Amino acid sequence: VRTTALLVIPSLVVGALTFALFPTICRSMRGFLGVATLSVLSGDQGQFIQNFLAVIGILFSLLIGNTYAFCYNQQVQIYGALFQEVSVAKSLLEQATLVCQGRPSYSSVLDCVQSYVDRDLKRVDLPPAAVLSARPRDDPLEAIMWMTSVGTPSAIYDTVRDLRAARGERLGAMQRKLPPLHFGLLFLLGFLELCSFPLLSAGAAQNFGAGVLVVEGAMFALMSGALMLTLGVVIQLWRPRGSAYSTDAALAIMIKGLEEELNARRKEIDAAGDLPPAKRYP
Repeated sequence: VRTTALLVIPSLVVGALTFALFPTICRSMRGFLGVATLSVLSGDQGQFIQNFLAVIGILFSLLIGNTYAFCYNQQVQIYGALFQEVSVAKSLLEQATLVCQGRPSYSSVLDCVQSYVDRDLKRVDLPPAAVLSARPRDDPLEAIMWMTSVGTPSAIYDTVRDLRAARGERLGAMQRKLPPLHFGLLFLLGFLELCSFPLLSAGAAQNFGAGVLVVEGAMFALMSGALMLTLGVVIQLWRPRGSAYSTDAALAIMIKGLEEELNARRKEIDAAGDLPPAKRYP
């Protein structure tokens, strides 16, 4: 709903504003440029306006098409990295249960897994480069290796190594590759493409009457709204979170399943603690 509102409402507002301001813009150009100049521009005998529109249109379509493909491929990489990381985290939880179940350190190992989920996997609001570079003082994955290794690294060491690699893939996929200046250039190209239409419409209104401005104004408003909608889709796809194109919903479901397994294992520890003590035989 939020993404729909962010896409539809700005497009409708831009379309309504351009439709309302289009006649005023054309009349202002008529007074500023003069009737003779507008007549030459509307005829476009040298095809200057046509060539201008063709060049700007090609640049805009080329840039926005590649931007959409890049952002979509980045989302695919993020989904794949998240599924891989959560799968390895579940494998780590299962191995830790097999190794530590019944030991005093079992509860601490589960707490370390929960700390990893809360402080790393959920923190999609932080820049990925900052998360990777800022090593915490008490790393939960390192604590798990220390608690499960006696003398030599245990089999959990390989799973922790795979989890660190999956974490790096996820952070690298979520890192923004396109700067905001890139989208500013897209808006600039879209604005330049729209600038030529009031020039042609002002000259056409001079030759065919002011009634033409109503039809051309409606078409201009539809085109402005469509461009705004297209740019909004690309921007929402570029955002790392908070939109329908982001991985928030899938990540929340995966983390919920992982936390349910952690809670189930904690309940098993509590249930085992309530058992009567073992009998001693002489």
